[in-house]
Amino acid sequence: MFDTDLDAVVPMLCVTLAALFSMGAEAFRGKGERMPIGWLGILGLAGAGITSGLLWNRNAESFGVIVADNFGLFITVTLVIVGILTIMFSSQVVQRDGLPKGEYYALVLFSIVGMIMMATANDLLVIFVALEILSLAVYVLTGIRRDSAKGIEAAFKYFLLGAFSSAFFLYGIAFTYGVTGSTRLPAVGAYLSAQSLTENPMTLIALGLLLVGFAFKISAVPFHMWTPDAYEGAPTIVTGFMSTGVKAAAFAAFVRVFLSSFEPYIAEWAPVVAVLAALTMILGTVVGVAQSNLKRMLAYSSIAHGGYLLVGLVAANAVGKAAILFYLLAYSVTNLAAFGVIALLGSRDQPNDELRDYRGLWHSHPALAALMTVCLLSLGGIPLTAGFIGKWAVFGAAVSAGYYTLAIIGVLTSVISVFFYLRVVVMMYMSEREGAEIPAPVNAVGMVALTISIVGIFYLGLLPAAVLDFAAESIATIF
Repeated sequence: MFDTDLDAVVPMLCVTLAALFSMGAEAFRGKGERMPIGWLGILGLAGAGITSGLLWNRNAESFGVIVADNFGLFITVTLVIVGILTIMFSSQVVQRDGLPKGEYYALVLFSIVGMIMMATANDLLVIFVALEILSLAVYVLTGIRRDSAKGIEAAFKYFLLGAFSSAFFLYGIAFTYGVTGSTRLPAVGAYLSAQSLTENPMTLIALGLLLVGFAFKISAVPFHMWTPDAYEGAPTIVTGFMSTGVKAAAFAAFVRVFLSSFEPYIAEWAPVVAVLAALTMILGTVVGVAQSNLKRMLAYSSIAHGGYLLVGLVAANAVGKAAILFYLLAYSVTNLAAFGVIALLGSRDQPNDELRDYRGLWHSHPALAALMTVCLLSLGGIPLTAGFIGKWAVFGAAVSAGYYTLAIIGVLTSVISVFFYLRVVVMMYMSEREGAEIPAPVNAVGMVALTISIVGIFYLGLLPAAVLDFAAESIATIF
């Protein structure tokens, strides 16, 4: 690669071009003609992954607002994995549900562009622009099934709450600029390091407003209201995509802003985030136990996992910072695979997302039942899986930092969460279908995606040392 001002945006450019080609391919596709539009997206995402590897350790910067440091590149690779798996799972779903191919794949790719921009942005205004790019695409994806009243309602609710969240975030940027005279994160951090809070209490207002904006995107309590409805109403594979990609991008920006620029005031914001983490873990777990719809259950599970990630943010030590990156990768692969199973088992008229729909799945689809079991055990934090290592790292960081109460709450909620994950396993293996319709077979591409996910879950669970070290080296570049 050439040493130019454009180097840092090359991964984004690869995905953007793939999105544009996807739209073009749809426009020029003849009636009834099939085109491999999804593979265009995979090609663009692969290009983003390769160029991220070429940019490693270079700390390339574009226009002073996009920085391809190792931290941003780690998140970019995670998002590439999420994107490729999403497109592979979608190959059967898009055809089966009659979704507009070009629009669907283009929206997925454009949202990934926003996610990558959010992870690598070095300026608060650019983070806001990235947030809007990914949000607008995800709003449309949530309601892309125009014949689904539930999907349209979910998209509308998500849009309204997202608009309020964006307003809070933008006001936070405005107050930050008013206090520091800049929106560039290094300049903001340098100014705040040289000032005490008593010199300008408006800094607390800026902190609070930015925190609300980020808390909405990561589904932290009490800003989680959109999550269950949006997750249930959206097409299942879209639900899996936004539960992983949006969370990874939001946490990347959250970490960059709060553990870098606003780190001088950690004594002020850490207790607030600790309370948010505790409430998020408790609500996500307790309410999740009461759900009979699998998508709503996984929605509350996603809320709880956001709380576990907040524990790493509060700990703010070397172990906690690395644990955040590892956890995001482990959670993304696991949760996307779980939603992938639900999506592949559904049909256009029957989503098969109720708990009762999984009765006796072992007898009709033994491979899918086994794969779903692995995903659920990983989400529950059972040993030998990626989820166990992620939780172990996060709770260990909390103990090292002296947050014993948070660690105890995390362990207890993890134990409780195993109950609702095991309910699904029991339903699959120990119940009969009782005459229910047998789901259609899964295509080869979907099975390959599931196999890749399961291999990733076991690799991260059995041989985590290399990835943990990789994560620690990556996040060290922003401090």
